[in-house]
Amino acid sequence: MEYRTLGHTGIQVSAIALGCEGFINKSAQEVKADFDFAIDRGINFVDIYSSNPDLRAHIGQALEGRRDRFVIQGHLCTVWENDQYLRTRDPKKTIESFDALLKALRTDHVDVGMIHYVDAEKDFHTVFDHEIIEIAQRLKAEGKIRHIGMSSHNPIVASMAVKTGLIDVLLFSINPCYDLLPPNEDVDVLFDQQSYAGALHNVDPAREQLYALCEREGVAIDVMKVFGGGDLLDRENSPFGCAFTPVQAIDYALTRPAVAAVMLGCKTQDEIEAAVAWCRATPEERDYTAVMTHLDRFSWRGHCMYCGHCAPCTSKIDIAAVNKFYNLTVAQGEIPETVREHYKALEHHASECITCGACETRCPFGVKIIESMQRAAQRFGY
Repeated sequence: MEYRTLGHTGIQVSAIALGCEGFINKSAQEVKADFDFAIDRGINFVDIYSSNPDLRAHIGQALEGRRDRFVIQGHLCTVWENDQYLRTRDPKKTIESFDALLKALRTDHVDVGMIHYVDAEKDFHTVFDHEIIEIAQRLKAEGKIRHIGMSSHNPIVASMAVKTGLIDVLLFSINPCYDLLPPNEDVDVLFDQQSYAGALHNVDPAREQLYALCEREGVAIDVMKVFGGGDLLDRENSPFGCAFTPVQAIDYALTRPAVAAVMLGCKTQDEIEAAVAWCRATPEERDYTAVMTHLDRFSWRGHCMYCGHCAPCTSKIDIAAVNKFYNLTVAQGEIPETVREHYKALEHHASECITCGACETRCPFGVKIIESMQRAAQRFGY
């Protein structure tokens, strides 16, 4: 298993993590067996958005005696009413549901308290200008929440939350389809096939700016909707008209800036195994460009996707890393100190490019790498 630091929290989490939806409608014994299976494979991170009391209790039983070895991301503002989970902004219901979560999980705290599902700007102000954020901060002061997070599908609203300085972790939807679409307060737009009916080109700027902002501020991203609700894994349902493998979709998400983990709603142990296969996959098996470069209506032409096809560099430059750091400075309009230090730590720098062009012959997206190295060398000074 690969472990990554969850932004400035300093917590080490498995890159492959668990969403809770795969455990719904299972017995306590089945949930424990799934957790045993996942833990044996190095997974130590779970997201619990659902307020289903049986689900919460079953996860609590599964983690009993090993709570200190597991990182729990539990959601605020979800309640259980009429046998279904609902989002709420009612302060009293929020507190009662969170207390019930801790009791069911048999713990006195969660590592990340995730404010649930904030997509609309009006809802953002409801959360951050009134009692919900105050509740989260009070729970943090009491030690019941170690770090505050927020989940969203809208990069504009997500960026607004990061800029408050009040959140440490962002649960955000990332995959090659969603990255093409401009911001929208209606999450259903992401799932609508009509959104992909026309020609789309390159990652939407608002999404790139969000990833860059999180990288600069040390706000970790953990990823939901890695498979687009399963559509990306099915040729008939994929907006691209062709299927990604689980490993390809996971690798795409894990190569975006600031991403620490992918939260996968695996329903079976076979699905957990297929996700963990990313850890031992070959570069060829991880290669998401094998799908993306054969699409007529969708293009990432001239845009570095950090896929690593340009390697090996004659001068041993990590070209994908240089491009990522340079792009972060462009998205931010400045050179953040953290990015400058990360660039400095590279063994070889853009100025060492000898303009041989071997990398450009291998790039599947037609990136003018020599020019990008020259731009990076000019920006960073070496």
